[in-house]
Amino acid sequence: MKSINKLLFGSFMVILTGLNLFFFYSGVSEGHDLEKILRTMLIVTLVLITFIMWLAFIYSEKEDNNGELFTAPFKKLLQKISNSVPLEKEQEILLHHDYDGIKELDNRIPPWFNFLFYGTIAWGIIYMMVFHVFDNGQVQANEYNSEMQQAAIERQILLKSGALISEETVAVMTDAATLSEGKDIYVKNCVSCHGSGGEGLVGPNLTDDYWIHGGGIKNIFKVIKFGVPAKGMISWQTQLDPSKMQAVSNYILTLHGTNPANGKVPEGEKWVEQTNAQVE
Repeated sequence: MKSINKLLFGSFMVILTGLNLFFFYSGVSEGHDLEKILRTMLIVTLVLITFIMWLAFIYSEKEDNNGELFTAPFKKLLQKISNSVPLEKEQEILLHHDYDGIKELDNRIPPWFNFLFYGTIAWGIIYMMVFHVFDNGQVQANEYNSEMQQAAIERQILLKSGALISEETVAVMTDAATLSEGKDIYVKNCVSCHGSGGEGLVGPNLTDDYWIHGGGIKNIFKVIKFGVPAKGMISWQTQLDPSKMQAVSNYILTLHGTNPANGKVPEGEKWVEQTNAQVE
């Protein structure tokens, strides 16, 4: 009885520890509530204790003091998997030759080895059909194309969100929606310094040809983004996202040449937009 109890107790501890570790780490990695994980582990422990007690009772009734009945199925399974010959029958497979006193047994290849060997052949055939015949697998070219398509989708999302807009990539936009959004931002944030028509108050005139920090969409965007602290112009990049700064920059371009009343005197240098031909 002591032997069977030791076997059952050892099996119980191994299984219990393995299952509890599995539930704990899988639950934590998936972000489950710790209380639910512990509750599951407690239920598993109680179920296993009940099962082991039932086994101990059953095998004690059979008077399996040495645990032979309990271990018999496992031994039978091991024998089938390994196809090993018992020690008392080794003379039957002993080959009739020796080398320096070393004799050889004619053991057969274990079934588990054959399963692995033929399994690799079956897997190789399946792999070839899936990846090279039917072309349904993620071969390198397909994987590359799939990743490029995903990258294009993500780029479009970033473009729409304005995350890729900077002082180097900002673009001139003349659509009504952009200009309307830019006007709303201007009226809300810029009128107090530059006037409702861009005529200039504390800040410079935005309607003439002269710019202190350069004209054009890129320079305007840059000034809005980083500000000019020495002149009292704050940086707006913490309050406006890139798409909004692009919108208000484009609206400011529309103020050029409007000549509002009470326009502030020109400041800075005259700005002439350079074409590609002039740059080259």
